[in-house]
Amino acid sequence: MSSYWHSIYNNFNLFFKKHGELVAALISGILILSAWTFENRLPEHSHVMMLLSAFIIGGFAKAKEGFEETIKERELNVEMLMIFAAIGSALIGYWTEGAILIFIFALSGALETYTMNKSEKEISSLMDLQPEEALRINKYGEEKVSVKKLQLGDRILIKAGERVPADGVIMKGSTSIDESTLTGEAIPVTKQIESEVLAGTVNLNGSIVVEITKFASDSLFQKIIDLVHSAQSEKSPSQLFIEKFETTYVKVVLIAVALMMFLPHFMFGWSWTDTIYRAMILLVVASPCALVASIMPATLSAISTGARNGVLFKGGVHIENLATIDAIAFDKTGTLTNGTPTVTDIHIDPSINDHDFLSIVSSIEKESNHPLAQAIVRASQERSISFHYELQEMKDTAGCGVTAQINNEQWKIGNAKLVGKESANHFANGIANKLAQEAKTLVYVAKNNQVVGLFALKDELRTDTVQAIKALNKLGIHTVMLTGDNEMTAKAIAKEANIKQYIANCLPEDKVNQIKELNKSYRKVAMIGDGINDAPALATASLGIAMGTGTDVALETADVVLMKNKLSKITNAISLSKRMNTVIKQNAVFSITVIFVLIAANFAQFLDLPLGVIGHEGSTILVILNGLRLLKA
Repeated sequence: MSSYWHSIYNNFNLFFKKHGELVAALISGILILSAWTFENRLPEHSHVMMLLSAFIIGGFAKAKEGFEETIKERELNVEMLMIFAAIGSALIGYWTEGAILIFIFALSGALETYTMNKSEKEISSLMDLQPEEALRINKYGEEKVSVKKLQLGDRILIKAGERVPADGVIMKGSTSIDESTLTGEAIPVTKQIESEVLAGTVNLNGSIVVEITKFASDSLFQKIIDLVHSAQSEKSPSQLFIEKFETTYVKVVLIAVALMMFLPHFMFGWSWTDTIYRAMILLVVASPCALVASIMPATLSAISTGARNGVLFKGGVHIENLATIDAIAFDKTGTLTNGTPTVTDIHIDPSINDHDFLSIVSSIEKESNHPLAQAIVRASQERSISFHYELQEMKDTAGCGVTAQINNEQWKIGNAKLVGKESANHFANGIANKLAQEAKTLVYVAKNNQVVGLFALKDELRTDTVQAIKALNKLGIHTVMLTGDNEMTAKAIAKEANIKQYIANCLPEDKVNQIKELNKSYRKVAMIGDGINDAPALATASLGIAMGTGTDVALETADVVLMKNKLSKITNAISLSKRMNTVIKQNAVFSITVIFVLIAANFAQFLDLPLGVIGHEGSTILVILNGLRLLKA
């Protein structure tokens, strides 16, 4: 029985923590309504006690928040203005009006808390999707272990219908994976041996054995949670401005109220009761509650909506800035294209044995993680070429290629700059232009500084690239492609993708310089990339955007992450950003207008305290509700 009551207590405690402000506001409202209904039937002291209870119950949470923030920051705030106004109203005999002020203020505070909870719900729902245990395979069979205890290289069994507990690679079996929790895409993805699977996704229809490649704390799933937490704590420029403005504005209001309590009596002959009464109304209607609430609910709603649809913003500043982007620079490989090039043509000097040539080149390229190198290795494997040559020395030249020593002979594999443009042109005379016009990337192979071979590779555009670029062009955003490809290949890809400008032969440092140049011509420039070599450019741009399956460095450096490698997500994100900025402007204009109208009506003695309370606090509730509309985007 004790456990039963303990369970009830815990459930009640949890409910009160989550909905306490709303419950307190409603109780306060019921007390006010009861006091007003039975005003003529109750003794005066009972009526006052009922209203006083409404004061305490409805105002406790906001009063505590106001006092604690005032002590911590040593600055007065909006909460303190409302407390002063309510107490002032009671002191001059307007208990009901003061209680109504407390009730509506508490109700608006409950709505703000609801906004925060709604935003947190997106993270909580994600965290609930992380399995706590995994079925690890060992030499004795299978054992259940905590996900936190999984080590790199461990193999786990994931049955149909179970969630993937950690990032890894399939070693046995095939299945379909539902990745909607991470990418927002509802269509399951087919996975086979050597396919990557991500923590938090669902294995739909087949048992698979997965080898762990990342610790649970380093998984993409965990990065999403960390990014959204970071986004919620980081404030936008508009929010920071409002908070600074609030401190000064509160002081101005208090000075104006102090003057209002004396000057009208001597200047206009108002009675002391009228003067103090109007001062209390001024204290209420001049408070910037609606203005303060015009930004944060809208920002949190937009961040939550973006996270739900596979676009992660690392802070309000980034979602606010996205709407003002004038130009976007794109990396090519893995961003505009699939990032998995394939070898389409191989040209080898007749004096060299084809098998030996491919074996030497693949022995070198298998040591590299570059997509072009991996494509060449795959092409050799398809031809059953063995890689039996040992490298004596290997050097990687960023953006150019690799140099290696085999049997005391120097081999260079890379672009024309690495192998020597004159030698490359001599070997590829009549071939290079044709291949480049077909948007194929050329990789030259030189033996002892003499070009003896050529690979042509093609990386196809993503299915949604052309559609996304057209949408960006339609929005008036200048599109630029930054690529290490040669001039002709870059031109062909840019034409195929409808990109307005391209810059070829870009090394990583060149991309940084090009972003700096673009910053001179355009107000704000975004960079979209996925690789380690894109990280410096992502950091240099006004806004860095990383593809979700890109490298960890790119994800850490970027300000925005597209969880699904679909560029169409960026146009959706821009639309969301513009909607958020529009909502914030609507809220700001509306709240300022209401303040000025109410102040003017008070000076003209047209406004009573109850209407002032309703007008002021009602506007606060309206701007919060307007911000919450973004949750439905």
